[in-house]
Amino acid sequence: MHVLESELKNFILDSGLVSRKDIDAADAKAKETKQSIGDVLVSDGHLSSDALRRIKAYVLGIPFMSLKDAKVDFEVLSLIPEPIARTHNIIAFKKGMDTLEVAMLDTEDLPAIDSVRKKTGLKILPRLTDEDSIRHALLQYQKSLKEEFGDLISTEAGKIKLVKDASGEEVSGDDLKKMAEDLPIVRIVDTLLRHAIIQGASDIHIEPMEEEVAVRYRIDGILHDAMTLPKQAAAGLTARIKVLSNLKLDEKRLPQDGRFKMETESDKVSFRVSLLPVYYGEKIVMRLLRETGEGFTLEVLGFHGEGLERIHNATRQTTGIILISGPTGSGKTTTLYTVLDILNTPDVNISTIEDPIEYQMKRVNQSQVNPAIGFTFAAGLRALLRQDPNVIMVGEIRDSETASLAINAALTGHLVLSTIHTNSAAGAIPRLLDMGVEPFLLVSTLRVIVGQRLVRRLLDSKEQYAIDKVAREKVTSQDHFDAVLKSLIDEKLVKPDTKLDNLPFYHPKATSESDSGYHGRMGIHEVLSVSATIRDLIIHGATIDAIEAQARKEGMLTMLEDGIYKATRGITSLEEVLRAISD
Repeated sequence: MHVLESELKNFILDSGLVSRKDIDAADAKAKETKQSIGDVLVSDGHLSSDALRRIKAYVLGIPFMSLKDAKVDFEVLSLIPEPIARTHNIIAFKKGMDTLEVAMLDTEDLPAIDSVRKKTGLKILPRLTDEDSIRHALLQYQKSLKEEFGDLISTEAGKIKLVKDASGEEVSGDDLKKMAEDLPIVRIVDTLLRHAIIQGASDIHIEPMEEEVAVRYRIDGILHDAMTLPKQAAAGLTARIKVLSNLKLDEKRLPQDGRFKMETESDKVSFRVSLLPVYYGEKIVMRLLRETGEGFTLEVLGFHGEGLERIHNATRQTTGIILISGPTGSGKTTTLYTVLDILNTPDVNISTIEDPIEYQMKRVNQSQVNPAIGFTFAAGLRALLRQDPNVIMVGEIRDSETASLAINAALTGHLVLSTIHTNSAAGAIPRLLDMGVEPFLLVSTLRVIVGQRLVRRLLDSKEQYAIDKVAREKVTSQDHFDAVLKSLIDEKLVKPDTKLDNLPFYHPKATSESDSGYHGRMGIHEVLSVSATIRDLIIHGATIDAIEAQARKEGMLTMLEDGIYKATRGITSLEEVLRAISD
């Protein structure tokens, strides 16, 4: 069913949502570009896509269904698997004797309707809906699955057999293997891992305590209690994870590291496992590394304006060092891989030495260090230099030997990428000098240093507010806000005559999607380009503050300023920026 342009124009006019002047202008543009008047009004911002859908539904006589506040029965919801619902924006919400009512964004998506009809064997009755309804319904898949996992884990925990001699002697390796294959333990570990994937966790912590086992997930950088399990589950959980990670079952006195992979319907996830002996047993921490996620871009990571241009300029060089600095868990590796992805062209040979390899990249030769057999960063870097590379990525500069080799590699015609643990971009310079790197070698090789932290993203339901001069002074000095305003004006995001008092800021607002009002993370960055003036400062032994002050004069936004910039854009909140910077 197709809506005639004349009918659509009249109904939009009757709706009163768009002025006649805008409709006439859109009509002329639509005829010129051979588009629909509705699409032109949406692209010009005069009409929302949801409003256009409602008007079309009214013209065609298709019922409109809002699911924003509706709780869909999970049995009905699950008639359409989540991946199909998400891909085709189609939600099952009401089942009759031989019919199924489905809410859709596009009721003309006949292949999706036919696919659901074949799967369910029911007559499909399409109903039009809006994007908020689809988003709300998709969240119900996760919530229902979470409830299901919680019930399953508590049920299976009650079936665990305690394998231990009455005399209290240590359990043998064979007994531990049997315990790891015990069906309740297998189910608990499997559901616990799937639960973490659905929640979007980056880490799982399993912590044995005196009376119970605590399970915590790190979601968007914050640890949350996920569940508690009975004490008797501890040995079986540990044994199962050791079996999956190919670790020694009977070794309980020394730390162990391993990894394994798991596939779900929508994700392929690699788990990096670390076991540490603690007072009540062995603590397990698993880092989740998603392998099926699309490649990032620097813009998606949060780079913009002058900082983005400086990184692109550095990647166009054939020699030198690009350094990413920040504490553990600040997204340094993701930034490195994103830069590598830009450099990864058929005419370039890229080799890496990492600890561990976190993501596999096509056409990149990746090696993992193994200090137990003498394969360190330094030894690996020496070997890489004999492999005719154009680009070398060293996972981390930890010691003077690695630093010296990285500098020499950059001097001999290679582009070197690496990370370093410092609190700011300028702080990386004295750290390298402390490692014994000569200042004259450092200034001739360093191209750009990126300092970064991660902040949580605000949801669309955020609340806007204004911040006056007194409140600004409690956050930071006036010159930082001035630098942010200048950046916003330079990037043409606000009008040239905008005043600081008119910049909007946002508070998080809890929703059914997130109790905290945040979901997902992005970086706040400072990009220090090593200019001639900064080289001169390094040679003369200038302090971190002097180097940072000069970099700011040359247009660098500090991490705090970049955070304030993103707070004014509604990407994050000021509170979140201050939390990340003070960590």
